[in-house]
Amino acid sequence: MTPVKLDRAAPTDLYEQVAAEIRRAIAAGEAGPGDRLPPARDLAAVIGVNTNTVLRALRLLRDEGLLEFRRGRGISVAATPARGVVVEQARELIESARRHGYRVEEVTQLIAELW
Repeated sequence: MTPVKLDRAAPTDLYEQVAAEIRRAIAAGEAGPGDRLPPARDLAAVIGVNTNTVLRALRLLRDEGLLEFRRGRGISVAATPARGVVVEQARELIESARRHGYRVEEVTQLIAELW
């Protein structure tokens, strides 16, 4: 991974900046599906942040579908950022549907109709 540039004065949280740098590295092909990432402690030491900051960034990327956590095998790249974007948009749709009182069956039917 190329050197990570964090702006501690920026309004964006450090973990979001770390996640953005990892996302960029995956998009640039520095790490592809199936590649393992170094342990969070090692990443934190290289980046110059607390291990918990890196762990929070990694969990965010896992929730986006970009990373996969496997007990005993570490963290590996699960997908490309394009899939991560779709997962994030799906999460936003689900949140919006819940706020507006839609049931899962109604949302599923709406998606099927639009597909």
